Amino acid sequence: MSVVEPALHQCLRTLKLSGMLETLDARLAQARAGELGHLEFLQVLCHDEITRRETLAISRRLRRARFEQQTTLEGFDFATNPKLPAAQIRDLAALRWLTAGESVILYGPVGVGKSHIAQALGHLAIRQAAEVRFTKTSRLLAHLAGGHADHSYERRLAELLRPALLILDDFAMREHTPQQADDLYELVSARAAAAKSLIITANRAPVDWYPLFPNPVVAESLLDRLINTSHQVFMNGASYRPHKRPGTTTTPTSTTNAAR
Repeated sequence: MSVVEPALHQCLRTLKLSGMLETLDARLAQARAGELGHLEFLQVLCHDEITRRETLAISRRLRRARFEQQTTLEGFDFATNPKLPAAQIRDLAALRWLTAGESVILYGPVGVGKSHIAQALGHLAIRQAAEVRFTKTSRLLAHLAGGHADHSYERRLAELLRPALLILDDFAMREHTPQQADDLYELVSARAAAAKSLIITANRAPVDWYPLFPNPVVAESLLDRLINTSHQVFMNGASYRPHKRPGTTTTPTSTTNAAR
């Protein structure tokens, strides 16, 4: 190690360039071996720092998303269920709907992989630097109800408006109270006004959601905003859950196809 290196290490620490610090010795070895010129050496070190910062940022966004599972679209085995609209789902992976502030509704029987796909799309959004939040719909409604009780409703609602993508899992599971219906209306209408996207998973088809709301006017206004401006994906077929059991693996062919 040359006498200048300890000083360089200290400079990198002071500038908070830990990505460079972590790879400095390896890059110096490459430079000394003639594998990197001066400009290449600097460029590679800068790239190391950018990679480190991007990795840390993704990790922070993943923690804030509060996913139940760290699922990816690449890890979903479409071959296990030929009835799934694989082409439609892969088209959603381009995230054009997110850029446009549109929403996605994934509906179908229990166990076909709706939550997996929803979280996988959220994972893709995070990789594109978007803030994402995942929650069960029942948990969200309980959270907003607590806001009415302790007068923090506006703050709690504002928190749910912040992420570029909000994922509501298990939507329309049961009939809503008037207060729950109003809370959903406030949330959906505010996010629509701000062009913020939603992903909703549900066992019921959207047309069957209307009777779950006690006030037909609220139901019509809320669901019109939600259903008519969303990409609807009907997911049918055999349950995907057996393929997620411990020890179950997907074939290399399936994983490759899922990534396309």
